[in-house]
Amino acid sequence: MQDAVNFLNGIIWSPALVYLCLGAGLFFSVLTRFVQVRHFKEMLRLIGSSQSSSAGVSSFQALTISLSGRVGTGNIAGVAAAIGFGGPGAIFWMWVVAFLGAATSYIECTLGQIYKENHEGQYRGGPAYYIEKAMGQKWYAWVFAIATIIATGLLLPGAQSNSIGNAVELAFGASTNGGDISTAKLVAATGIVIALSCIIFGGVKRIANFTQIVVPFMAVSYIIVAFVIIGLNIDKLPGIVAMIFNDAFTPMAGFGAAIGWGVKRGVYSNEAGQGMGPQSSAAAEVDHPAQQGLVQAFAVYVDTLFVCTATAFMILIVGTYNVQGGGEGVWLVQNLDPSVAANSPAFTQFAIESVFPGLGTIFVAIALTFFSFTTILAYYYIAETNVTYLQRSIKVPGLTLLLKVGLIGSTFYGAVKTANLAWGLGDIGVGLMAWLNIIGIIIIFFMAKPAIKALKDYESQQRSGKDRYSFDPKKLGISNADFWEHRNASAHAAGEKLKTSELEKVNS
Repeated sequence: MQDAVNFLNGIIWSPALVYLCLGAGLFFSVLTRFVQVRHFKEMLRLIGSSQSSSAGVSSFQALTISLSGRVGTGNIAGVAAAIGFGGPGAIFWMWVVAFLGAATSYIECTLGQIYKENHEGQYRGGPAYYIEKAMGQKWYAWVFAIATIIATGLLLPGAQSNSIGNAVELAFGASTNGGDISTAKLVAATGIVIALSCIIFGGVKRIANFTQIVVPFMAVSYIIVAFVIIGLNIDKLPGIVAMIFNDAFTPMAGFGAAIGWGVKRGVYSNEAGQGMGPQSSAAAEVDHPAQQGLVQAFAVYVDTLFVCTATAFMILIVGTYNVQGGGEGVWLVQNLDPSVAANSPAFTQFAIESVFPGLGTIFVAIALTFFSFTTILAYYYIAETNVTYLQRSIKVPGLTLLLKVGLIGSTFYGAVKTANLAWGLGDIGVGLMAWLNIIGIIIIFFMAKPAIKALKDYESQQRSGKDRYSFDPKKLGISNADFWEHRNASAHAAGEKLKTSELEKVNS
């Protein structure tokens, strides 16, 4: 099984995908005139929006749903893997993919808003929707939807729950009571699936209400702990930053390893280009699609530049990491026992434990449990959105229930399996989605440029000083934006009715 997974990952995560992710980010950064820098202040303003409706969540809730998917095991175990297999220089490439990926995130999430639908009282959207409507290729949309259901419903939840199981086992011991699986892992797996079942049967509103409380609290708590550790070792920070930059171009683990692992774990963590962000973006109630695109671009910064960087600095400052060389058992840096897996939260746990003895492993176990749990919730929402998309054409009863059962089973299975297998399956899912989505949004750009048109329209309204933004896709030459066309038609009809009523009052 492991050999098959490694073989598939070798094909999917070839250098072609690494450079596609970087190239797409640079391409969209230039086209948007580096929207991720120019509109940073506007991103912060929009996050505070509390506008919501019975069909949609607020921008902040959509951000937390998105962050619940972005901020997860990739921020703790993923950063460790990037360092362990790619060297400290891999962190530089994580920063690069985050900075460029913010522009990609703007594009895909704006598209998610433009082409969203109101399905049975809930907003739904994402790559499957905009591939069908903007590209006109329903078969390609179906391929993406099916790949996403498999990835987020079956492959990726296991990587998240695996990190929870490993962290809990490291914190509370590996006693098996005569079995093959530790008691700590079994208890963790059981607790996760019970809590998961209670929430995913409650719909997107319950997911949003849960994540808007948990995600900010845990992210802030984690960053505070990281800042304390960094502050206690502040004299080492300049040397660590220098090491990251030096190793990015003269890497100890090889130039290809530094870039490859930095980009792979960067994309896994911040999800820019994967097509996950557009699903939660489409759920937001906004006046203009570009607004949610900007909010989701900021989410990439929060994930990688804040949380991932905090993890990297902790690990490197304290020195609780190994760097694997070109062959099995070859170590370029060995500060820990060789048995410590890089694809686990152990590096981070040891870093915090060295400063807070007796608390580090438990704190990371708790933080990782919340981070990974909310990520699994986001995965469910994404998978459910794509099941909903398929059911527009095929009315097969029980598909959503089957998804819930499959995701719960995958979560339990991942929590008790080895780290390398769980992460390998997750990488397959991430890679498939990234290939399909990035190619899709590039084709859509050359066909119609809807996200760029939306950005220019939003900036034009900004300059005119409008208090309330509006979006008219027909005026911009954007076709098949059915939700916005119906919304504008309804607003126009309501306005005409109000005028007629007022005129009748005047006449009477």
